[in-house]
Amino acid sequence: MSLNDLSLREFSGALAGRSSVPGGGGASAAVAALGTALGSMVGNFTLGKKKHADAEPEIRRLLAEAETLREALLTCVDADAAAFEPLSRAYGIPRDDPSRGEIMEKCLREAAAVPMRILELSCRGIELHRQFAEKGSTMMLSDVGTGVVFCWAALYGAALNVKVNTSLMADRSYAEDLNKQVDEALDAYWRLADEVYENVYRRYC
Repeated sequence: MSLNDLSLREFSGALAGRSSVPGGGGASAAVAALGTALGSMVGNFTLGKKKHADAEPEIRRLLAEAETLREALLTCVDADAAAFEPLSRAYGIPRDDPSRGEIMEKCLREAAAVPMRILELSCRGIELHRQFAEKGSTMMLSDVGTGVVFCWAALYGAALNVKVNTSLMADRSYAEDLNKQVDEALDAYWRLADEVYENVYRRYC
């Protein structure tokens, strides 16, 4: 059964249990999906407002992109669990097994690929919130602020889940390339998320 078919209570219970899946990667994807949904709510409340009539075509475009993004993030919830299970089995291969290194490396790459995807999607979620903040209803800005913080948290959670896998890779060139991509994304998008949040926060302080 898909993790997305669980109720919120069931999903959080599965996270709390003594099981490796779902874990931090899947939780990050779910959080980013919720953050993206908040951005969509802002867009939907903006549609039909005379004050924002000129922005309506752009809002509709943002809503379509946000929906695609939300679905992609939900897909990553299951994909992260599916990628981790082979790795968890690989850890059990005896260290003197000559095939262990090759199998581990393959599993580590696959396990790192999904949180890397979540990281990239979270970055796009942050960018969408910036645009919703600029073009959306000012009555809904607190939801933009909340949504961008969710995507920011998912960005950092995904980064950790990439690096926990790259730290074990034998191919250090490949690992360091992924690490560089992670570091560059963090440096750019924490700043953007912070800017969006602070602009919203200052309206209420």
